[in-house]
Amino acid sequence: MTAQPERPLLFLDVDGPLLPFGEDPHRAPRGTAPGARWARLTATLGSRLAALPCELVWATTWEEEANAEVAPRIGLPRLPVVRWPEPADRDEREDRWFGLCWKTRTLVSWAGGRPFAWVDDEITGADREWVATHHRGRALLHRVESYRGLTDDDFTTLERWLRSR
Repeated sequence: MTAQPERPLLFLDVDGPLLPFGEDPHRAPRGTAPGARWARLTATLGSRLAALPCELVWATTWEEEANAEVAPRIGLPRLPVVRWPEPADRDEREDRWFGLCWKTRTLVSWAGGRPFAWVDDEITGADREWVATHHRGRALLHRVESYRGLTDDDFTTLERWLRSR
């Protein structure tokens, strides 16, 4: 009997991917009613995330607040949460030098070699290069436009990558 491989991780940021913010640079500014950001958090979004063949993990500054505020609104159970350590001075200087997102090192460490996808609005080419060099598993770093949030195209990309082995 052979062991089943572990499902890939999907690191989820909240602000940007799940809760869009800011203005589309290609359109005129739009007025938003108070609480309009929360309207984006629907059961449909949660069921689409839950249907992905992966283990969902909060990778957000919201930390446990994502379980208290976001998960119930979209119908997700309590998810594991990445804890953000205080960065070492050397790593912080290096990250600035290379243009890395402050989350990159921690997520690679947290994954521990497991395949992972990461959706965030702060991902750059520098993060992709660093992960390719420092992570021994497969990885998809998928940048989401902060003003748009996750779209059907993003879900298609994630689904395709998560199902490929």
